[in-house]
Amino acid sequence: MSTAPALPTSRPVTERPAHRDGNVLRWLAAYTSSMVGDTVYYIALSWTAVREGTPSQAGVVMAVSALPRALLMLGGGVIADRFGPRNVVIGSDAVRCAAVLAVAGLLFVTTPGLWPLALLALVFGIVDAVFMPAVGALPARLTGRRQLARVHGMRGLANRLAYVAGAPLGGLGVAVGGEAAAFGLAGLLIAVSVPLLVSVRIRELPPDDAPGADDTTAWRDLRAGLRYIRRHRVLSPLMLAIALGDLGFVGPLNVGLTLLADERGWGATGLGWVAAGFGTGAGAASLLLAVRGRLPHAGHVTAYAVFAGSAAIGALAYVPAAMAAAGVALLIGLLAGLSGAMCGALLQTQAAPAYLGRVTAVSSLVSLGLAPLSMPLSAAAIGAWGTGPVFVVSAAVCGLAGVVVLGARDLRRAELPR
Repeated sequence: MSTAPALPTSRPVTERPAHRDGNVLRWLAAYTSSMVGDTVYYIALSWTAVREGTPSQAGVVMAVSALPRALLMLGGGVIADRFGPRNVVIGSDAVRCAAVLAVAGLLFVTTPGLWPLALLALVFGIVDAVFMPAVGALPARLTGRRQLARVHGMRGLANRLAYVAGAPLGGLGVAVGGEAAAFGLAGLLIAVSVPLLVSVRIRELPPDDAPGADDTTAWRDLRAGLRYIRRHRVLSPLMLAIALGDLGFVGPLNVGLTLLADERGWGATGLGWVAAGFGTGAGAASLLLAVRGRLPHAGHVTAYAVFAGSAAIGALAYVPAAMAAAGVALLIGLLAGLSGAMCGALLQTQAAPAYLGRVTAVSSLVSLGLAPLSMPLSAAAIGAWGTGPVFVVSAAVCGLAGVVVLGARDLRRAELPR
C-alpha cells in the first residue's frame, strides 16, 4: 500500500482548477521530463543500434521491449493498484534512469556491441509494463473528479511536447557528443522527474475501496479488475470502442501513410507535412480539453467525432496533393484526438480510483499489444489491393467504434463531471 504524503481527508478538499494546482503542475512537470527523456532514449537507441549492427539486428533491438510490455501489462496494473501509483512511478523512473546511465557509461569507455542495447530495451519493456498503468492511475489520486478531463488534456499536450522537443534533442545529443552523450541526456531528463514526484501529494483511498487487502492475492486482484471492467456498463463497451478505434487507426496512420506518400510521389517532405498536420490536430484537441475542462454530452461527442474521423481516414487515400493531404490529416488529428481524449477522460472519471491501474493496464494492452498487429497486416493488404481499399476498410473498422458507443445506452449518455 502507498505510504506517500496524502492530502487531508478529514474535511472536504476545495477542488482547485488543475492548471492552477501546484500539486498537479509538479506531477505534470515530472511526467513531461520523463516523456522527453523517453523520446531522447528511443532516438539514441535506434541510432546506436543501426550503427552497431545490421538493419535487421537493429529492428530486433527496437522490438525487444514489446513482448515483455504486452505479457506483463495486466500484472503491472495489479502492482500499481496494490502499492500505489506514485510509488510505482517513482520506482520505475529510478530504474529506467539507472539503466540508461549505465549504458551511457559503458558506451563512453568501450564499444560493447548490441547486447547492452538489447538488455536495456528489455529492461524498458519490463518497467513500462508497470509504469504505464501507474501513470494512468495517478491523476485520480492528485485532484478531484471534475478536474480529471482537464488533467487528461494537459497530459496529451505533454505527450506532444515530449515528441516535438525530444526528437531534436536526441539528434542533437548524438551529433554533438555521440551515442553516450545522448543516452546520458536521456537518463538525466528521466532523473529530473524523481524529486518532483517525491514532492507530489496524493489522496488516500477510502479503507473499503483500497485494493490489495491481506486476504487477497495478486491473481485475485487481477480477476477482480477484469470482472469489474466486464460488469461496468460504461467501461466494458468503452474498452471495445477503444480497441476498434486503435485497430482501424494505427495501421493506415503509421505504415500506410508512408506507403501512401511513396505511391503519390510526395517524398519525405510531403510525408513530413502530412504527419505534422496530424500532430497539430491532435495537439489542438488536447488543448481544447485542457482549457475547457469538460465537454457536454461526452458519449455523443465521442461517437460523432469517431464517425467524422473515420470518413476523413477513408478520404485521405484519394487526395492527390501533399498539402491537401496535410489538411485532411489535420482534420483526422483533430477528430481522432478529440475522440481519443474523450475516451481517456471517460475512462479516468468512470473507473473507481482503486481499479484505475488495472483499467489502464487493459486499455494500454489493447493499444500497445493488439493495435500494432494491424501494421504488418495493413502493409501486406496495401501490397495486394492498394492504399484506397485498405484505408476504406480501416475507416470502417474505426467507424464500428462509434457504433459501439451509440449502441451502449450508458456510454452514449455518459457525461464528464461538472
